[in-house]
Amino acid sequence: MTADKEHFSSLDPFRRYVPLAVWVITVLVILLIPLKIISLGYLPGDDALRHAAKAVSGKPWSEILVLSPVYKMDHEFGWNWLLAKIHSWENWNAESLVVFSVVSLFVLVNIAALIWLKRPEAWLITLLGSMILALVPGRLMLGRPYLVTVAALLTVLFLWRTYRNAPPQKSAMALMVALAALCTFIHGAWYLWVLPVAAFFLAGEIRWGLALGICWGIGTVLGAALTGHPIQYLVQAIQLAFLAVGAHETQRTMAGELQPFNGDYLALSAMGALLVLRSLAKLKCFPLVRDPAFWLAAMCWVLGFKVGRFWEDWGWPAFMVLMASDLQLLLEERFTTDSFKRLGLVCGLALAAYLGVTCDYNSRWTSATTQQYLQADDPALKGWMPDKGGILYTVDMLLFYQTFYKNPTGDWRYMLGFEPTWMPQEDFEIFHRIVWNFNNGEAYEPWVKQMTPADRLVVRSAGGGPPNIPGLEWKYGAGSYWIGRLPQTNAVPVPAK
Repeated sequence: MTADKEHFSSLDPFRRYVPLAVWVITVLVILLIPLKIISLGYLPGDDALRHAAKAVSGKPWSEILVLSPVYKMDHEFGWNWLLAKIHSWENWNAESLVVFSVVSLFVLVNIAALIWLKRPEAWLITLLGSMILALVPGRLMLGRPYLVTVAALLTVLFLWRTYRNAPPQKSAMALMVALAALCTFIHGAWYLWVLPVAAFFLAGEIRWGLALGICWGIGTVLGAALTGHPIQYLVQAIQLAFLAVGAHETQRTMAGELQPFNGDYLALSAMGALLVLRSLAKLKCFPLVRDPAFWLAAMCWVLGFKVGRFWEDWGWPAFMVLMASDLQLLLEERFTTDSFKRLGLVCGLALAAYLGVTCDYNSRWTSATTQQYLQADDPALKGWMPDKGGILYTVDMLLFYQTFYKNPTGDWRYMLGFEPTWMPQEDFEIFHRIVWNFNNGEAYEPWVKQMTPADRLVVRSAGGGPPNIPGLEWKYGAGSYWIGRLPQTNAVPVPAK
């Protein structure tokens, strides 16, 4: 017993380094997680690819997509501007830009939470828990500009938690103006900030709600002004949003992330567990009904039955703030700041968070390593990619992302891009009819009739013969696609089955 006391006594001088060690370990894990996942060959499946490809292409969207007249300027102006500048300065290719996007935005979101916490290990538990419950860190690895908005939201919610006992100071308001301006410039969905403003009012935080509303208004104007077309930028954002959710007859034909969710019952269970924790541990928590994060999570859970992204992009981050805040209170009561037990706990949590998030269960991080792409420089596809000035027709949005990513300088346009309602109205109606009829060959006929020899129609298939779409000759390529074109001179068409 005496020896043990002497042993621990000899370690006492090192106790003062425990808080620093905790921070170093936590930040290191946050940096290592995206780097490890990228090293596995991970590649996001959607917007990060087209943002990187656009930067390399040097073209406006009007030269990449066949667009509706409503779409007049880039709706995520700042992010595409930033990637284009990085490409210009560093000559990075599309792959390097995707890696930059994924790693930098994952780190940004996590740092936006960590800097407000006294116990960063609370965020490690939150990150691991959200991975187990709903694969939330997977959305933080998408490399998309909406993550700048997520980081800003976390900052605002933690800012209030830090200074909630006093009216918002000038420095806090300046920060909120800057965040609103940055989000407007980078992401463009400025109107969605009405959600956290409403949450503050529902929580009874009238002064903070008014302050956030005013800062949101000022920041939105400043961010839009940076684009050079402030009025058009703000108005178009609203028009595009209404098109994306209002032009479909049913939600089934919408982009997957705009479809409703099923209620996320695991998140509800976690909320219940949080309430039990508050009661059993007798945590001195701020009442939920006075907490804007709770009201934001509750609102977005309900709105998720209309569009799932309300919950994924706004509700879950707010819920993570609640989790981290309560866990921090628990950790503060159970472990002193310089406790070696705390250091041991952090080491275990860091390992669990690292392994839990980077775990390649069901190939969630490595599925892209076996993906085959349609590439203009593939000798097997010579003559089968669109010719100069042609159009690539498809109803497969994933095909657009992947093909544009691998052919950023291709001399053709895509009929379907990252949102079907932004194509010309008559083409959207054809698209809708095809999807509604589960890719029935007859539904493609209007597109076949308007195709030129430079155009191509691409249909995803597992093989087994060309699609039942008359009037085209077909080529099977890249392991999962049939490419159709108008019959060429002296060519023998492959008959449709």
